[in-house]
Amino acid sequence: MLNNPLAYLFSPKQQWQKVAAATLNQQRTSAIYVAVLAILPCIAWYHGTTEIGWRVGDGELVRLTPDSALKLIIAFYAAIMLALAGIGAAIHWMAGTYGSIASFTRGYAIAAYGATPLFIAGIFGFYPLLWLDLGLGILAVSWAVYLLYTGLPVVMNVPTERGFLYASAVIAVCLVFLMAMMGATVILWDMGLMPEFHD
Repeated sequence: MLNNPLAYLFSPKQQWQKVAAATLNQQRTSAIYVAVLAILPCIAWYHGTTEIGWRVGDGELVRLTPDSALKLIIAFYAAIMLALAGIGAAIHWMAGTYGSIASFTRGYAIAAYGATPLFIAGIFGFYPLLWLDLGLGILAVSWAVYLLYTGLPVVMNVPTERGFLYASAVIAVCLVFLMAMMGATVILWDMGLMPEFHD
């Protein structure tokens, strides 16, 4: 089964082989996989930032208003979906350069399944504790990078040496998307999506 998130954490090599052997129709289920899994961190962070709140150092408890958090969470969900589609398109676009012939669906599947650790770590937003979320975030990003480096050569059917360069280029694209999202955040905050806090 392709859409088993725990398999990407505990047996990634076997899972990537299943993705590589899957038909394009089976790989298209990655869109549903992302649509469902991306909701989980959004719900978690909405609850965590509006109901639980967080502290910075010894400061007072900080919480977002529900209306403000809802707008931010909708933007967060849209950013996840657009970023994964963009990364999938970049994987597809670069395929020829690294000796692979692939469809957008295959590129999107790699991006979607490779992001699994980030979705799972995002669930811990139910309780926004800085050191916990930061630590889990670092672990999740590290595992997502590992998944990309191990999965991309298998799914795209390229030699490991080329796969390393290919995955490195995809990581560079991911960093560009991260910078673009940070810039978009500043613009959206200026346009009225700035967080509003409880008094």
